[in-house]
Amino acid sequence: MDRILSARIDDSIYRKINELAKKMHTSKKSVIESAILLLVKQFDQKSKTDVFFDTCGIWERTEDVQDTVSEIKTAFRNSMERYKR
Repeated sequence: MDRILSARIDDSIYRKINELAKKMHTSKKSVIESAILLLVKQFDQKSKTDVFFDTCGIWERTEDVQDTVSEIKTAFRNSMERYKR
């Protein structure tokens, strides 16, 4: 869904957007969207954001794996017992 954005920009910037849209045979909206996507890509490359690296630590736990598995199995068994008739 498209949203409406209202912003005051310098007249020279407006002319550049308009000229570029004419040269590219596209809309001003498309030019602005492409420019924003390029800025995001450039920013991500500069900041070297690595989603995999940033989220790997989520799974590090202080307890032993066997303890975690044991707790999960116990919780599962208890939940199954609760609904027995």
